[in-house]
Amino acid sequence: MYYLKLIAGSLLLMALWTAFVFFTAFYGWWMKPVVSPGETEEFFQWASLELGSENAGNAALLLIEEGEVVDEYYSSSRDSVDENTVFLTASMSKWFTANAVMKLVQDGLIDLDAPVSSYLTRWELRPSEFDNNQVTTRRLLSHTAGLIDGLGFGDYRPEEEIPTIEESLSNPRASGDRIVEIAVGIAPGSEWEYSGGGYLILQLLIEEVTGTVFREYMAETFFEPLEMTRSTYTYMGNIENNAGSYDRSGQAAPIFMYASDAATGFITSSSDLAKFVLSQIPDKDSNAVLNQATLEMMRQPHGRTSGIDIWGLGTILYSPTRDGDFVFGHDGGNDPAINSAARINPDSRDAIIVLATGSPSIATNIGSQWVLWQTGYPDAINSGPIIESIYLPLLVGLLILILTSAYMGYRYSRRV
Repeated sequence: MYYLKLIAGSLLLMALWTAFVFFTAFYGWWMKPVVSPGETEEFFQWASLELGSENAGNAALLLIEEGEVVDEYYSSSRDSVDENTVFLTASMSKWFTANAVMKLVQDGLIDLDAPVSSYLTRWELRPSEFDNNQVTTRRLLSHTAGLIDGLGFGDYRPEEEIPTIEESLSNPRASGDRIVEIAVGIAPGSEWEYSGGGYLILQLLIEEVTGTVFREYMAETFFEPLEMTRSTYTYMGNIENNAGSYDRSGQAAPIFMYASDAATGFITSSSDLAKFVLSQIPDKDSNAVLNQATLEMMRQPHGRTSGIDIWGLGTILYSPTRDGDFVFGHDGGNDPAINSAARINPDSRDAIIVLATGSPSIATNIGSQWVLWQTGYPDAINSGPIIESIYLPLLVGLLILILTSAYMGYRYSRRV
């Protein structure tokens, strides 16, 4: 009987220890920043070395402190890269689209909680077992509208014709040649589910509400006022001083186009992206398109997974800040090895920008380390380092429990 109780008690303690280690990992208990907090120059040197050694193509890195660019680094495999070199940004495009939608909300032209169908005339969601009237702009922005396409837009070569928005909504070309449909598959508002198709709907929404082509609206509303002269949605291969496209081995790859400007087609330089990021930082209203009330609304949690707030209205919420806000921004990734990251800490008014081709994850990894270094909390979106941090304390704790149980069993056997 004693041994059964000992085994049961040991198993219970092991389960509790496993749960404790897993839960506390998401608060950064088992992770250590790459450099000491506050050591900006050391962090910049670490990030520069990472880009120089781990990225096989071209990259740009900018650090912002208290609303000012303080450090820049550019690496290249065979091209000349500078602050005006343009990069593909993949899904970071969604952040810009969300800002465009929120400008229309700010101007009173869109009601976040009205059915998105009330603004659309050129296309509609197919009927489903769920109520399509519950698909609202708020839910599309936060990936909680019930769409289950998980759409990463597939490649189009420059000689191909890009389909219209309506054609792509009805028959999207997905990455990896997957067959997907942009339709409601779960109850809107019930859970978070990433949807590239939702942002194609938002692209159509912007065009319908403004009566303007999406590209023109973005240029007039954001790029021109912010003097983002290197930002566009055109084919990057035709732009001088572009970063090209490289696979993870450093081999040149085709430069593709995509059927959704709003979801994945945005092209920009590090200097232009810095102008946009600075317009998002608190107390920088002089050249901001959105007012601070709107920007703060975009950082309110709307999407949750595993009990963690991860998404606002078009912004990724990477971690909580010490003042109760969130580090926010957006990442992007696409084939063959495109990765982009921008993160802003509203408490410190610091930010980081990383643009890369030649690695599918280098920008995200550096951005995640920046979040931990800034806040002490891990980046909830990049779960790999969090899971890795669990292994050692989990194994050490389990080993101690096993050895303790074995010793107690041994002592008991000696007494009897």
